[in-house]
Amino acid sequence: MEETQNKSDFRVKIQRFGSYLSGMIMPNIGAFIAWGIITALFIPTGWTPNEQLASLVDPMIKYLLPLLIGYTGGKMIYDVRGGVVGATATMGVIVGAEIPMFLGAMIMGPLGGYLIKKLDGLLKDKVRSGFEMLVNNFSAGILGALLTIAALLGIGPVVEGLNKILAGAVQAIFNAGLLPLASIFIEPAKVLFLNNAINHGILSPIGIEQASNAGKSVLFLLESNPGPGLGILLAYMFFGRGTAKQTAPGAVIIHFLGGIHEIYFPYILMKPMLILAAIAGGISGVFTFTVFNTGLVASPSPGSIIALLAMTPKGNYTGVILGVLVAAAVSFAVASLILKTSKQKEEDITAATEKMESLKGKKSAVSSTLTAEVAPETAEAKTVEEFDFKNVKKVIFSCDAGMGSSAMGASILRNKVQKADIKDVEVTNTSINNIPNDADIVITHKDLTDRAKAKLPNAHHVSVDNFLNSPKYDEIVNKLK
Repeated sequence: MEETQNKSDFRVKIQRFGSYLSGMIMPNIGAFIAWGIITALFIPTGWTPNEQLASLVDPMIKYLLPLLIGYTGGKMIYDVRGGVVGATATMGVIVGAEIPMFLGAMIMGPLGGYLIKKLDGLLKDKVRSGFEMLVNNFSAGILGALLTIAALLGIGPVVEGLNKILAGAVQAIFNAGLLPLASIFIEPAKVLFLNNAINHGILSPIGIEQASNAGKSVLFLLESNPGPGLGILLAYMFFGRGTAKQTAPGAVIIHFLGGIHEIYFPYILMKPMLILAAIAGGISGVFTFTVFNTGLVASPSPGSIIALLAMTPKGNYTGVILGVLVAAAVSFAVASLILKTSKQKEEDITAATEKMESLKGKKSAVSSTLTAEVAPETAEAKTVEEFDFKNVKKVIFSCDAGMGSSAMGASILRNKVQKADIKDVEVTNTSINNIPNDADIVITHKDLTDRAKAKLPNAHHVSVDNFLNSPKYDEIVNKLK
């Protein structure tokens, strides 16, 4: 029992670590995509080679992207002040290394934010009146200078060495023809929600370095390939039973076009043997990618077929498309065999979704579409407490990353507000760490409400069970009227 608990605690720690890495990368995905587009278009092997415009590629990957990561990491710890010190410290690892310093930025950004937060705590109430601005500016400047020098002389070379070791290990695996076997670890890790640690901690930083040298990297395709999940969902469409069969078509659209892979995790958890289908699909897909020597110019996010094709460089479309199709076909064949030969009983998608959410450590707004009809709002969360809605100007949806589930919830409420012809009310989404101070109403999943209240206690907080199917939205719209 104790051993099981230790394994669970370790998994939760890895999930949190991956979530933190994701929190530094995800807000900056737009910049990564911008760099990928410029690379795909203007480098000598691109669609429209242009020497002047191609000169943007190296400065963006060496300076812009690491600085954004360092700023975001510091800001997550200590708001803008932490972000400024984190970005300043990141400059040290950038100059101190000859490769793109994404791993270094993930270290120096949060470290800078943490240290300036501690320093401000030590100086609090010890500064004479009138000297606050002077002390604040010089404390951040002196600390930033010291961290930058330390990063240049010490941390940068160490991180560069670590990065080279990891890159060398990946290259050795690739040269030995063993890269497809990475799916043995990646596919189960996705279902256990450990993919953020693998993707943002290992694959993406090394992939970006490879892409900066060769114009593409196959590592961007290892975790993001939608083929294995597509095959499993298609197998449920044809050979599943009950609710699982009925919900599979909708899940296919969300997964393959929307790029939200977690939608197919409950289908695997209903029949754990299906992880073999995901692994087989992943191996065959990666093998196809390597045979065609294909790759992407940047990390696709989300893992949609649309994002994959957008990040595909010239001459690589055949390999990318075939890799996805082969992965889907193999996954479909194995999953179909498992479903047809398994015991004839109706799959409980609700129980599987609950199991997936327990693994994730929080509710999943996307997968809750599978159980919307059978998972009503809790009784205690059905009423919006009294609040003066007359002066509401800003409604914020908030989740961990501020991009997935909160974005969908914000879209739903925004449409309701527009249909009700309510003017001058802004509905948007953000991460909990970035909730703006002028938010009037903050809507979060009930498991995250306490964190949101701690961030902005003066706002009106609304807790929901399901971002996609909450009766609270209609109550809020009626109040706003």
